[in-house]
Amino acid sequence: MRIDILTVLPEMIESPLNCSILKRAQAKGLVEICVHNLRDYTTNRHRKVDDYPFGGEAGMVMMVEPVDRAIADLKSQRHYDEVIFTSPDGATFDQPMANSLSMLENMIILCGHYKGVDWRIREHLVTREISIGDYVLTGGEIPAVVIADAVVRLIPGAIGDEQSALSDSFQDNLLAPPVYTRPADYNGWRVPDILLSGHEAKIAEWRHDQAMERTRRLRPDLLNE
Repeated sequence: MRIDILTVLPEMIESPLNCSILKRAQAKGLVEICVHNLRDYTTNRHRKVDDYPFGGEAGMVMMVEPVDRAIADLKSQRHYDEVIFTSPDGATFDQPMANSLSMLENMIILCGHYKGVDWRIREHLVTREISIGDYVLTGGEIPAVVIADAVVRLIPGAIGDEQSALSDSFQDNLLAPPVYTRPADYNGWRVPDILLSGHEAKIAEWRHDQAMERTRRLRPDLLNE
């Protein structure tokens, strides 16, 4: 997989993209993540990527030309399955969407900034708009990292124990059950006896019951009851 991220603030996302699972996945050759500065695709002397909106609204708007030039340059080198725009009014990002995106070969993620982007970008260049929640951030850089992290960890080989990703919260529309490790008794706080029993079927049943209870209590919207 290859993920190309278009941004006006590459320094904001380069560090998290080179840590932990994302770093290891790239080192293994499972994914290539390339960050591109949109200012490199400008044609004006000051490398401006924004301008005042027509109609007199407050704020600045990202111009269509540098975005179009950047996407066209990347598309001239390879095929892209999706051109994603991170936007507060996009489809809400969730685990099923991450699962779907992890099956793609190549994607571009465009990070919005300022007041927004010239609407023609959304009309003609973007294939998918994604939001990570109902709130507004300074730009799309953090959402781009969120999407990359959620997607890359699902690529086979990115995590040492692949079953771990499959048992994460939301994979089956349930929150994850409680987990424990050694010591079994700390300050009188004991690990549930069932987890120490070695009885795999009963442990699986306990975990499912706990996941159901937590989901029903904390996120009832996930249950179709």
